Amino acid sequence: MSSTEIIVGLGDFILWTTEILFENIGNLFNDAMIVLGFIGLLIWLRLQHKYNQEAANNPDQLK
Repeated sequence: MSSTEIIVGLGDFILWTTEILFENIGNLFNDAMIVLGFIGLLIWLRLQHKYNQEAANNPDQLK
């Protein structure tokens, strides 16, 4: 058995497993990543607003 046959066999196995995975999951993973991205964006924006308010109220900071 040559190394090419091993690599091709491994590639075929990975392709087979991902096809099964995507048939069962569908777009659920993509939708979850979009929702998690928006949640992360909202958290970051809220924290940034808090930090900006703290900076505006601190007269000792360098500008």
